[in-house]
Amino acid sequence: MQTTRKASVRFRERSELLDFLLDVSAATAATLDLDQLLANVAEIVQKVLPYDLFAILLYNDKRQDLRIRYGVGHREEVVSNLSIKLGEGITGTAAQRREPLLVGDVRNDPRYLNTVDAVRTEMAVPMMARGRLVGVIDLQSTRLHAYTEYDRALLRLIATRVGGAIDNARLYHRVDRQNRTLKTLSNISREFSSILDLNELLGKIASTTAELVSYDAFSILLVDRQAKALRHRFSIRFDQRVNIDNVPLGKGITGAAAESREVVRVRDTAADPRYIASHPDIRSEVAVPLLARDRVVGVMDLESSRVGHFTEDHARTLALLAPQIASSVENARLYEEVAARESRMEEDLQAARELQRVLFPDASLEIEGLEAAVRLRPAREISGDIYDLFEHHDGQAVIAFGDVSGKGSAAALYGGLMSGLLRTLAPRRRRPAELLRALNDALVERKVEARYVTLCVLLWDPVKRHLVGANAGALPPMICRGGEILNTRMEGVPLGLLDTREYEETGFHAGPGDAIVLYSDGITDHLSPDGQEYGRARLAQVVRRHCQESAAGLIAAIFEDLDKFNTTLFDDQTVMVMKVKNQG
Repeated sequence: MQTTRKASVRFRERSELLDFLLDVSAATAATLDLDQLLANVAEIVQKVLPYDLFAILLYNDKRQDLRIRYGVGHREEVVSNLSIKLGEGITGTAAQRREPLLVGDVRNDPRYLNTVDAVRTEMAVPMMARGRLVGVIDLQSTRLHAYTEYDRALLRLIATRVGGAIDNARLYHRVDRQNRTLKTLSNISREFSSILDLNELLGKIASTTAELVSYDAFSILLVDRQAKALRHRFSIRFDQRVNIDNVPLGKGITGAAAESREVVRVRDTAADPRYIASHPDIRSEVAVPLLARDRVVGVMDLESSRVGHFTEDHARTLALLAPQIASSVENARLYEEVAARESRMEEDLQAARELQRVLFPDASLEIEGLEAAVRLRPAREISGDIYDLFEHHDGQAVIAFGDVSGKGSAAALYGGLMSGLLRTLAPRRRRPAELLRALNDALVERKVEARYVTLCVLLWDPVKRHLVGANAGALPPMICRGGEILNTRMEGVPLGLLDTREYEETGFHAGPGDAIVLYSDGITDHLSPDGQEYGRARLAQVVRRHCQESAAGLIAAIFEDLDKFNTTLFDDQTVMVMKVKNQG
């Protein structure tokens, strides 16, 4: 009783009481940090109303219970787990009545909730703000009748001023948390959108979600419409990857979320018949549908071993996060599908490259009376340029060199058709003009829209050193003799465009050391970085300078100069060089 008398003496003058209440207002208005505010309140109360146990219990309107937010003297398990309903115990009764309650001897009051046997006196005063219950200030003492009616009135005055400050701090805390959540979601959005590997993305989603909402088990299930099921694409339990069975669409809590397109939050899975038990100790669950372009692509599922672990705030946060997860997962899935498709295409292209390699003769060509070499550099994986060599039993040889319209796989396939026709028709049609006419007729019969072939065919007689050529739209051969380029004229319509075409032949007597250069338009049309064409004139300069070199050496010089001009390829580049040998 001595301490309460001291408090009474302290405020004998009204002005002193007013000064004290101003100090209370100043202390509670000094901060919006809830923890600091509650600590300030405990210190203020301690100065005028000494206690053995002190607690500020805050009211949760959704749960409709009081829980200790700040305590002094209470055991940790009491602070962590105590939940008091309105009308329960002395604090719950004070809260329900919105009136202070003082009990001088708790042993005689059945409402008392015993947390410490030594307690004898309890005083509970509700805190109000804007007509709503904020919480209760609760003081307990080990002395009988430790507090008086004056003390109750004083604590009530303190509570009146503290209630509004706590309400403001809680409001600030909610707004601050929402802002931090939105900022986090914005950062998450940018981070998720930058990850295209699906497994990496799902792992990142799991770890990031754990920072926002704690869980014991986490899963991402993706919709498999063909199988009519939700497939577990990623599942962890206590930070360990696990394999879980798939869920039929519409079944379980995850199926309900996918079907309803709304968040499904289950407080107690044991009481929900929809729950499909995956682990015996799971007690609460929240399932969030993932929608992209108004279509459910999957479900994010969180589970906890605690009943009622997931709150409405958790559900709202996850609902805000879900659209970005859905969009990122869908993008990663598309990327994964494209990557798989590209992998299959690469396998097909590799097979095509191997097939094209088999179809083309070796780089070092064996032609009687000629030293010959060829090099092909495709602009893409496979080339539309074609070349082939056919030797007759008398030593004469047919050389075919050309280009299919277009680039890439389509051109290469058409080139494969052309190679097959060449190998079929060349042995029976020795003369170049006859061979071109037969090839044109065959391609016209198999006409493919916007596809044609330019082809130069040469017949080489090693005994007479005589060359006969016919041209179907290809670039004419460049012939170099003694460092000079000879004028040659070979013209004709490309193959596969017009039917019943006739082709003219041109003859040429070769001499020792003559260099015959066949080249595709990817050489002369090669562009510099500023858009200038390489051109026939520059090619002729290189051929004149290196005309005395070997066939392979001349080819190397041409490609070296091409790379000096520009290393970026725009079209297939093929060069064949034949040097006439000395007869001896």
